[in-house]
Amino acid sequence: MEMARPLDELPKAHLHLHFTGSMRHATLLELAREQGVHLPDALVQEWPPKLRATDERGWFRFQRLYDIARSVLRREQDVYRLLREAAEDEAAEGSRWLEIQVDPSGYAQRFGGLTETLELVLDAAGRAADSTGVGIGVIVGANRTRHPLDAKTLARLATQYADRGVVGFGLSNDERRGRARDFDGAFRIAKRGGLLAVPHGGELSGAASVAECVDDLDADRVGHGIRSAESERLMERLADRQIACEVCPTSNVGLGVAQEAGDVPVRRLFEAGVPIALGADDPLLFGARLLPQYELAREVYGFADAEIAELARQSIRSSAAPESYKKELLSGVDSWLVNEG
Repeated sequence: MEMARPLDELPKAHLHLHFTGSMRHATLLELAREQGVHLPDALVQEWPPKLRATDERGWFRFQRLYDIARSVLRREQDVYRLLREAAEDEAAEGSRWLEIQVDPSGYAQRFGGLTETLELVLDAAGRAADSTGVGIGVIVGANRTRHPLDAKTLARLATQYADRGVVGFGLSNDERRGRARDFDGAFRIAKRGGLLAVPHGGELSGAASVAECVDDLDADRVGHGIRSAESERLMERLADRQIACEVCPTSNVGLGVAQEAGDVPVRRLFEAGVPIALGADDPLLFGARLLPQYELAREVYGFADAEIAELARQSIRSSAAPESYKKELLSGVDSWLVNEG
């Protein structure tokens, strides 16, 4: 019987990881102790927390826990540590390119302003990349629950650093509280500045949410996007244009979007030709990083190694990595598949 190939040796790109949500649980506990921050039971002995964000109260609780976790990142050294550890964790799982999303607004008061915060994150990302060998691009993310003018400010800032580590512009938070089309101006600025458009859509809202991201924001990828499976026509459009969905199965279950991992339509999207980039979203709150998503592909969705290799290729092709680096990683995927498990 052929042994399964080791998934941690498969070169892959991780395109859906949020800044605070990338923090190690042990680091959260340590920083909270150092700074006297009281953590709720859900972030200590009951971790990972039991979440359900399909109703307003549940989403509020999720955001509250996220904000508490963010509050421990108070010093520049904490930012450097977070990114170094995130890159180390990526390297251990075979991830060779990481795109990490951050909204500088959430840290600006702490670190001297929007520009200063972004420069700090970019410097920390550069040092983490140098020390681990994992390529890192930064996505500046706007918050859809805030005014679209705030998003325009962030888009202008992001474009100023398009040649210094910023690779994309995103839009996150509860789809039910902010339509994608309201942020079209910000995304036009980002696209003109050479950034990828990577808004969230099709998680808490249906296929129409994904369609808005494509039609109104000219999305290059869609964060989550799983509700695309509700529309054959939309899946055809995503496949035709090779617009990837950043699918995060553990997150979908954690937030109650899917009852169990098997309900996430990974296989359906894949067979429809929609590119998929598996992601972890917020490991700090969902308890699983990138590698377990690939394990689900094998163990729950029934992907053979050749199909798992194609998932890795799709993540690499959909990334903002330099073309020469993409070729190197794709060659590594081919080598992984040739080697016997």
